[in-house]
Amino acid sequence: MTAPHEHGHGVDALCEEAVGLYTHALAQGRISRSAAEEVPCLAGHALLTADPRDDTRLRPVAPTAALARLLHPLAREILDRVRTADLLGSTLDTLSALAEEPPDLAIRVVAGQSSIQEAIDAALREANDEVLTVQPGSTRSPEILRVALASTLPLVKRNVRLRHIYQHSARYGPGLKGYLAQLPGDLLQVRTTERAIDRLMIFDREVAYLPANPDRSAALEIRHPGLVHYLAQLYDLLWALAAPFGDPLPAAAPGAPVTAVQQSIARLLADGCTDQSAAEKLGISVRTCRAHIAKLMHTLNATSRTHLGALLVQSGLAGARQDSGEGPAS
Repeated sequence: MTAPHEHGHGVDALCEEAVGLYTHALAQGRISRSAAEEVPCLAGHALLTADPRDDTRLRPVAPTAALARLLHPLAREILDRVRTADLLGSTLDTLSALAEEPPDLAIRVVAGQSSIQEAIDAALREANDEVLTVQPGSTRSPEILRVALASTLPLVKRNVRLRHIYQHSARYGPGLKGYLAQLPGDLLQVRTTERAIDRLMIFDREVAYLPANPDRSAALEIRHPGLVHYLAQLYDLLWALAAPFGDPLPAAAPGAPVTAVQQSIARLLADGCTDQSAAEKLGISVRTCRAHIAKLMHTLNATSRTHLGALLVQSGLAGARQDSGEGPAS
């Protein structure tokens, strides 16, 4: 707000004294600067301007010119406000259109074990054709198997086909055998492989779940048709390379002085894997992996780990590979 002056009004107003003085200036062509200083609202309305010939005098500005000068900033402010309003309107129209469209749920992150389990349970309930899974590792607690069985039995009752890929090491856990024994073989197929990708679940080839971080505290829910199709093709390839659960696994290469799993460890060590990474790739514990390494050292008469690496290459164990799988971790 403009502070009032001695005339009792702000400079934005034009008092009677100002009108009278301005009328006198128009009639005389000029007035003294001192007289105008007594009425400051004249200057505020741009009604007077300096006299170029006399510093003590002021000349009146034509009313139309004064009005145009006064209206110019107001018109600019109005124009700016109109432009702002138009921009806001366009933005809100765009946002409104987006709000009316369904959200893009092609890929979303599901965080937290409980939320992940809820999403998977919902997918299990909606599955009508098949469920494909990759389950790496070998250790499965009775509680995990109990939950898995409770989720799987309703699928079997609806004649949904199931295919599971485990690692070879999972064959030797009693819990998994008991779990599989409670499911009908005509709807359930199980195969194993030496190495497996991380956990993967595909439902009706329409939605897939896979870990979003190493500790599996978050998962990716994928519904993009192209990406789910690609993952299903990857699964079909893994399935073709895996060994049926009921078939015996091939032994080590003929003439090899070690077991098949020791041969697998030999290859991983030669590739530069640590004990930890070799164990993770084969789905066994580090303790079991190191026990096999000790057997390798004893069989090859290695005096150190470096010596073992050289002997593995010389013996050809590090280069031998079976296409259809590896033997038991015994």
